[in-house]
Amino acid sequence: MIGAVLAGGQGRRFGGDKLLFRIDGKPLIAYAIESLEAARGIDEVVIVASPKNAGNMEKLGYEVIVDGLMVGPIGGIYTALSLGDAFVVAGDMPLIVTEFVDYIIHEFRKSGKAVCVPRWSNGYLEPLHATYSAGFRKILEEQITSGDYMIRKAIERINTCYLPIEELPERWRESFFNVNRKEDLRKFPKSSF
Repeated sequence: MIGAVLAGGQGRRFGGDKLLFRIDGKPLIAYAIESLEAARGIDEVVIVASPKNAGNMEKLGYEVIVDGLMVGPIGGIYTALSLGDAFVVAGDMPLIVTEFVDYIIHEFRKSGKAVCVPRWSNGYLEPLHATYSAGFRKILEEQITSGDYMIRKAIERINTCYLPIEELPERWRESFFNVNRKEDLRKFPKSSF
């Protein structure tokens, strides 16, 4: 199972490349990478980068694959699945709970379904903290070709393994925290920002 960290965003709301913004001496993206590396179900961590930031991401010492589509997260997931089944997260998620990652991977394998994604009771999905099969890439390709870049629509087109978030340990929910603006760093306990 590949651990794919999406690093294609432009950081407009943050005011620059947030993924390389240093917190306690290391780039923000390093927190997501380290959490995936610690997961038992992850064999290899890769970074899915835009053509513009691939060079900077390569300096982190991980394999970088370039998302040449540049159509948002759906393109990043599509690119990651070229390597096989993948657990996908966003690079701006510094509080990923490794135990939760392993749980999702376990449920994905047990279900035999193409996608395993956490879902809130209101129907909202967490597609950037989910597991995807390599076979799901065909569904994504069809949707991207049609010009529809909503990952949720692709997930809802198939028989998906949904994990009801409210039934899971509450402490796992911090995994979904992501940094959009500099003020979000104040919510990050490791930050002295």
